[in-house]
Amino acid sequence: FFDISHFTSQSTDIHYWIGNTSSQDEQGAAAIYVTQLDKYLGGSPVQYREVQGCESAKFKSYFKNGLIYKKGGAGSGFTHVETNTFNIQRLLHVKGTKHVTAREVEVSWSSFNLGDIFLLDLGKAIIQWNGPQSNRQEKLKAVLLAQDIRDRERGGRAQIGVIEGGQEEASPELMKLMISVLGQRTGHLKESIPDDKPDQNQTSIIKLYHVSDASGQLLVQEVATSPLTQDLLSSSDCYILDQGGSSVMVWKGKAASDEERSSALSRAGFIKAKNYPSNTKVEVMSEGGESAMFKHLFKSWKEKGQTQGLGRTHSVGKIAKVDQVKFDVMELHAQPKLAAQERMVDDASGHIQVWRIENLELKEVNPSTFGQFYGGDCYLVLYTYNRANKQQYILYMWQGRHATQDEVTACAYQAVNLDNKYNGAPTQVRVVMGKEPRHFLAIFKGRLIIFEGGTGRPGVVNPDPGARLFQVRGTHEMNTKATEVPGRASSLNTNDVFLLKTHQNVFLWYGKGCSGDEREMGKAVADLLSEQDKQIVMEGQEPAAFWVALGGKAPYATDKRLEKEVAPHEPRLFECSNQTGRFLMTEVADFTQDDLDEDDVMLLDTWEEIFLWIGNSANQYETQESYNSAVEYLKTHPAGRDPGTPITTVKQGHEPPTFTGWFNAWDAHKWSVSQTG
Repeated sequence: FFDISHFTSQSTDIHYWIGNTSSQDEQGAAAIYVTQLDKYLGGSPVQYREVQGCESAKFKSYFKNGLIYKKGGAGSGFTHVETNTFNIQRLLHVKGTKHVTAREVEVSWSSFNLGDIFLLDLGKAIIQWNGPQSNRQEKLKAVLLAQDIRDRERGGRAQIGVIEGGQEEASPELMKLMISVLGQRTGHLKESIPDDKPDQNQTSIIKLYHVSDASGQLLVQEVATSPLTQDLLSSSDCYILDQGGSSVMVWKGKAASDEERSSALSRAGFIKAKNYPSNTKVEVMSEGGESAMFKHLFKSWKEKGQTQGLGRTHSVGKIAKVDQVKFDVMELHAQPKLAAQERMVDDASGHIQVWRIENLELKEVNPSTFGQFYGGDCYLVLYTYNRANKQQYILYMWQGRHATQDEVTACAYQAVNLDNKYNGAPTQVRVVMGKEPRHFLAIFKGRLIIFEGGTGRPGVVNPDPGARLFQVRGTHEMNTKATEVPGRASSLNTNDVFLLKTHQNVFLWYGKGCSGDEREMGKAVADLLSEQDKQIVMEGQEPAAFWVALGGKAPYATDKRLEKEVAPHEPRLFECSNQTGRFLMTEVADFTQDDLDEDDVMLLDTWEEIFLWIGNSANQYETQESYNSAVEYLKTHPAGRDPGTPITTVKQGHEPPTFTGWFNAWDAHKWSVSQTG
């Protein structure tokens, strides 16, 4: 069975589905037809091999009301369902909360268990039996499947009845009908069968294999392991990307030979040689038509001729300049996608409150020192702003590199207390020292100074290193910060401004690659750090006292810094749930706002940031475990993700534009009850 889907004019997917009892001949024929169809469509589609019971989330997403596995085959005629035929008796075992599947099982009480849902289809009547341990979402999905059977197969002429397995006595007539078919039940029902772990086990080690027939025969050779980079792929060859058996991806270069393109996987006997199960997921794609999942496995991915952000393009030989676009708050709200891409909820004109963790309690910071963060401390920063005439909150949790574990724990605990004080409205953002997000820089208006160690506690005398060196980066008050670096010459960089503070002098060093705007911001930060007169030092014209303060001359970075390449990774959404008794993360393909389930926690990975969306009815365990899972997700990501990536917690009904911008046609009134409550 084939499914062809078009999402954009450039994107086509082909799925071919293999039933568990299909013959080798049928499977081979399907593969041949896929190859022919791929050629007909110009070789651009991504091909997915789907195996019964192990389908991809993308495939399942096409069938909104669920998938039904029927016994027999097309040749047997056993499974053909004719509309308006009522002489039917079958039992369907239903599983899943996001993407539902149902398979025919023996019509017997022995097929039932306490945790799942079963549909007894009798033609004119469809009885839904809900296991006592099943959850609300599973019940709702099963009802949709029952309605779909009624409408598609019975022309709307079938009655649907629901029995709660723990309260069977409340449905005597329906139970009587079930017993007439299944007989009287004896003994106890089986315990629930735990769901598999779809999309949850992320393989941190992936391998890339090179497929070539240059020697006259097809050879497969391992060439790299994760993290992978795009330059490993050559247009003249084919490659196999192996995720440890959980899935196998085939990439076909545009200039690869016909033999390599058609036989990269099958002739090489890759799956069999690796002793992988026959239901291993397989994706096949051509150069230029890579799937989002494929690109996510590479540390960086650059599209041909792509631009970045607000019209930025890749350039060679230019020194980096931080984007100087001034933000119009009305434009951000009118274009949530812009807000999401630039990670700015507003123009940073809101109100700030700052607390430092002292003796595991909150101590309010004097506004005169706002923006000064010490590596031995932890801070909470509450930012208040207005959106749609309603106050919104962001709670930043800044963790110093040298803070104690007790202080880090207390920071998280006090964040919960503050969150409760504001009725759960704040969006919570974990900020790791040195990884401050753009909006965090903006709210301090060019006054952000990061001290490597020490504490901002009053009365505490910090160690005096004799000479302190600060690297200043930024072109205006919305994007500037100063970071303390080791007081050595090797810390200098030709692209930036540095402030060197000693007991006798304050030097302002201008690298050859810095701009006039960067110099002006350097002066402004220098005035914050010291009231002394500053001695301007141009790179290459340093006085002897400058080098003495740094412990002597040493090599430092003199290469021009290229513009940062922002990898165009598509966002991915995962459902985090323990409704089945185990904590599972399941990917949601082609997601929309409707996929945000208020019973669960959802993880949105936008690459630059991880969002945890907390549904109003999510249980406490899911909420707590989701954060740990987000940390683990970053640690084990095969592309070698930065473990300091910001993790932002968003509550249902209080979503900032940096979150909503990743969803098409976001409806701000969808949860109006929770927004006004």
